[in-house]
Amino acid sequence: MSFSCDKCGYENNEIQSGAVIADKGVKLTLRVMSIKDLNRQVVKSDYTSVKVVELDFEIPAQSQKGEVTTIEGIIDRSVTGLEQDQIVRRISHPEDAIKIDEFIGKLKELKEVKTPFTMILEDISGNSFIENPNIPQIDKNCQIEHFKRSKDQDHQLGVFTHKEVMESEETALLKPIEEGTYPLEDFEGDVLQFQTNCTSCNAPCMTNMKLTNIPHFKEVVIMATVCDTCGHRTNEVKSGGGVEPQGLHIEVDVRNKNDFSRDVLKSETCHLKIPQLELEVGPHALGGRFTTVEGLIVAIKDQISDPKHSHMFGDSMDEKSKKQLESFLIKFEDIIEGKMMVTLVLDDPAGNSYIQSMVDDKPDDALRINHYERTYEQNEELGLNDMKTENY
Repeated sequence: MSFSCDKCGYENNEIQSGAVIADKGVKLTLRVMSIKDLNRQVVKSDYTSVKVVELDFEIPAQSQKGEVTTIEGIIDRSVTGLEQDQIVRRISHPEDAIKIDEFIGKLKELKEVKTPFTMILEDISGNSFIENPNIPQIDKNCQIEHFKRSKDQDHQLGVFTHKEVMESEETALLKPIEEGTYPLEDFEGDVLQFQTNCTSCNAPCMTNMKLTNIPHFKEVVIMATVCDTCGHRTNEVKSGGGVEPQGLHIEVDVRNKNDFSRDVLKSETCHLKIPQLELEVGPHALGGRFTTVEGLIVAIKDQISDPKHSHMFGDSMDEKSKKQLESFLIKFEDIIEGKMMVTLVLDDPAGNSYIQSMVDDKPDDALRINHYERTYEQNEELGLNDMKTENY
């Protein structure tokens, strides 16, 4: 929403998120290195807290309305807020006013970027964003972390479990199933259904789920959702097994049409890279998928080019960035048409991803598979560092 009054000069460009609350919160850590970084666009929800590490300065969540702004705009709004009552404060509390004036000076100096500084946006709703000026390449100065919300944070967003909603005595949602009622063989052959909400329009819909065995690999769970209200479709694959002892690094050379037909299982923890395009896709961008090499490349292209799935498009996008993105999408077309050879890299710390080999009796020259020991950070992301298995 945008409002401007010609008489008093009041302006308001607040936003109200039309998206559903994300499954996880998001923490955006931006290292501001130059004045150019001050022009980065920022989408900030009501639940976003902002910190400037070097000044030990924090704007608490829900103290400001959500807005579309820039890094410089966040600093300017902070300065305006601190200056608001300075005239009265200089009379009633002169010592405090002097300290605030000194701090306002430090905030204004940030806009000159004499030295780099760090700005952190933490949004428990997961609906905040900082523009990447180097799209489609990875943003080396901005680190994105997704985190699981605490119970208090869920309550702050109005999210409650069924148990918390029920005011009366505990009532089981489903009748307990007796042992032996559903053998594993019957379960593998059935398509199960459960109710959920559409990720696009939030209308109630049904999700189909089936356990599938991939030859020469392992079992996976395939889930597909079709919304009868808006027609939105999603499909996702999750590993049916646990985390492997080692991480998995797979490289496949995509040189001809035969390579496009290779089966690919990309788990929800798998990072994807195409070195020739300097492209890196995080695990949350595409989720888990069971498809082909061609299907995976097309899915990446569609997600980059679709405004519904990307913050890259819009009226505010400058011409230089728009041309860079158009040139990047043309390269994707060249790959799909077989005019450009690339290497597809899957890096899965959980070890639950797979690319089909085209030969059975000898090594596949175009396919390279390596196992590696996970780092502490990777184990932390998978929740393994705090897992206790002794005496169980």
